[in-house]
Amino acid sequence: MSATTTKPPAVRRYTPDDLLRMADGGKGYELVDGELKELNVSYQSSFLAGRVFLHMANFTDANNLGWVTPEGTSYRCFPDDPTRVRRADTAFHRLDRLTREQATSEGHCTVVPDLVVEVVSPNDLADFVNDKRLEWLEAGAALVWVIYPPAREVHAFWADGSNRVYRLHDELDAEPVIPGFRVPVADLFRMPTLAK
Repeated sequence: MSATTTKPPAVRRYTPDDLLRMADGGKGYELVDGELKELNVSYQSSFLAGRVFLHMANFTDANNLGWVTPEGTSYRCFPDDPTRVRRADTAFHRLDRLTREQATSEGHCTVVPDLVVEVVSPNDLADFVNDKRLEWLEAGAALVWVIYPPAREVHAFWADGSNRVYRLHDELDAEPVIPGFRVPVADLFRMPTLAK
């Protein structure tokens, strides 16, 4: 009797260009080590990302400070792995760091944002969120906000290693990345209600 061995099926490796060729440009996926990673999203996390985008875009537009991008924008800006593609829930680039040509070019953005916002979804694992935060900072982001909806907190991490937790009664700022930007944390978590 002879034993037969079977090889495990090869794992398909994807490239950043493969992601762009997918339906909707691979929206809903990131690319890490050649593997597609499906993003966990919830209505609440998308709603909060939209609230942050709205506040940040209104302020930066009024003061001509830079570019704010919403949930779903893809970034290929990681020097330690040029094939990695991540999607921030909201991000900001200062005008002096992202040219109009770069902003209007096709494909993944290759300039690391100055400020990255990640909103934690119910099924996100702590290691996953922490890995993304570290990757953004190591790539050159000056500030990363991680928003925890159940706790109604914003954890801020600066490139110099400092950090702070903003709670519901605090006013969130983005110093020194977006000078003058302030929003009460409670405003970010405010939910619509029916009038009585």
